[in-house]
Amino acid sequence: MTELEQIESALLSYLPSDNCTEKQLIESMKYSLMAGGKRIRPRLILEFCKLCGGDTEAAMPFACAIEMIHTYSLIHDDLPCMDDDDLRRGKPSNHKKFGEDIALLAGDALQSLAFSVMLSPKSVESVGADAAAKSAFVLAECCGANGMVGGQTIDLEYENQKASLKILNEMHQKKTGALINAACQIGCIIAGASKEKIQAAGKYAEKIGLAFQIIDDILDVTSDEETFGKPVGSDLQNNKSTFVTSIGIEKCRELASVLTKEAIDCLKEFQGDTEELINIANSLLIRKN
Repeated sequence: MTELEQIESALLSYLPSDNCTEKQLIESMKYSLMAGGKRIRPRLILEFCKLCGGDTEAAMPFACAIEMIHTYSLIHDDLPCMDDDDLRRGKPSNHKKFGEDIALLAGDALQSLAFSVMLSPKSVESVGADAAAKSAFVLAECCGANGMVGGQTIDLEYENQKASLKILNEMHQKKTGALINAACQIGCIIAGASKEKIQAAGKYAEKIGLAFQIIDDILDVTSDEETFGKPVGSDLQNNKSTFVTSIGIEKCRELASVLTKEAIDCLKEFQGDTEELINIANSLLIRKN
């Protein structure tokens, strides 16, 4: 079984049974959580854990938890009160399938489930109470008011007005980059890595997170809905400032390439096999969706 298949299997195993009165909620959670995707964040946890000599099987609950947080954020981002997108990964957005009320609750439930999975007795026993607590703290910080949710707030506040490059950097370091940062740090924490290695992983994450967003901005202009898996041109429609509107497509490509190279350079802090983390960084640079 490949690493991606292991992640898919584990995600499915953590979903609550739908043999309950609130069956529609569970179906809504499953619909978005199991809709596919690149699973970048869980892969980063597993790869950094492996690189630092940790047990990837013990890290799997944490890898699944971060994907649950990511999925909840996508469900909420697509809501009419946020980005108002009708398509996600080539399928109707959660609120188009289940209604806004159930979609909102499914996101809430996935967020709770993430911390339940990370802090279950089995997970704590596998990695140790200290590593489990530190990992949960890092994730909570990175997805909260000064992280992912804060970034989404900045995004909403700057609709219909021009955001400076400084604001764009801050917005996306929080909205997109914070969760990627959490994944890289958590992989190291679970493996008991040194402070220096955790910091290097964080710097790698900052670079690929920003490169990821720059490519996303490019694809929103240059791709098509079928390839991208979600509506294109939505940033322009919502009158949002992006890296493309600020510096143009060519300079965006150049900046994304520089950031990717800098990310790969951050891996020199590690002595093990960094090939897969290099591949992840490069794949984000050339992605089509």
